Amino acid sequence: MKIKVINPNTTASMTERIGMAARAVAGPGVEVVAVNPAFGPASIEGHYDEAMACVGLLDEIRRGESDGFDAYVIACFGDPGLDAAREVARGPVIGVAEAAMRAASYLATGFSVVTTLGRTVVIAEHLVDKYGVRSHCRRVRSTELAVLDLEDPRSEAFGRIRAECQRALDEDGSGAIVLGCAGMADLCERLRETLGVPIIDGVVAATVTAEGLVRAGLRTSKRGDYAPPLPKTYTGSLARLAP
Repeated sequence: MKIKVINPNTTASMTERIGMAARAVAGPGVEVVAVNPAFGPASIEGHYDEAMACVGLLDEIRRGESDGFDAYVIACFGDPGLDAAREVARGPVIGVAEAAMRAASYLATGFSVVTTLGRTVVIAEHLVDKYGVRSHCRRVRSTELAVLDLEDPRSEAFGRIRAECQRALDEDGSGAIVLGCAGMADLCERLRETLGVPIIDGVVAATVTAEGLVRAGLRTSKRGDYAPPLPKTYTGSLARLAP
């Protein structure tokens, strides 16, 4: 089985950490390949960044179909391009936000999301409603850390995230924490040991979900709106991406 984990931003060091988290939970015989597009934003921190990242993401999905991948993980908490990717891919495509929120709802009656910048809170809130987990999600909290601050030791990212997680447990009455950025994947185990509650990283949750669906022989439905894109002419720089 081959699972392609796509970091939609172009920061290769973050892609490497994401790939390590995914490979750590992959089962025997599962090859995990972590990639990022060659073009697009260095980090994704708003609606515009998400929109600009989607073309590179979908290009990686198209390449994956040619290379025989069985499933895909979109490793950005906004789940950018998820529905479009499901039109293109035959196998399952799992967004890390959806996977993490659903996993958290299995483990606690209430969870909080701890994410990066405050401007991204509304994006996570929209996904809470889209995925039907409003009754489980107590609050979406920001740390006011930029995504790339997660790689900068001077930002004291771990301490700031841990403190916000503790406030979520104390103030929201949550029993679990969802980490609201794929770039936090390497902090998950330390936070779990420190806080003593389920800490859900979406990269891990999405990887095991994708693997499980493939093992169950399940693929993305091609009826209705997940049918393949209609053939048509694309012009200019997008011509090569025409369906």
